[in-house]
Amino acid sequence: MTTDAVAGIRALLSTPHSLPPISERVRLRRAGGFTQAQVAEAIGVRHQQVFRWERGLAEPRGKRREAYSELLRELARKHPPVGS
Repeated sequence: MTTDAVAGIRALLSTPHSLPPISERVRLRRAGGFTQAQVAEAIGVRHQQVFRWERGLAEPRGKRREAYSELLRELARKHPPVGS
């Protein structure tokens, strides 16, 4: 791999407020014991919006993305995938 490729990968991985894959979003929420309604209330959206984020039908933006990303990052820290 070239130095440019390594730099590109590092930049991609350090993107602020990145989100895990859709299937991981659901796993993390469930591992934390939260409902879509609880996540929605904490972020300030309707539960249908969390449903859409978890199905890949929409992506959060701005402050909502920041909050959702932070929640998922903390849940991932507390609930790593089995075998990790």
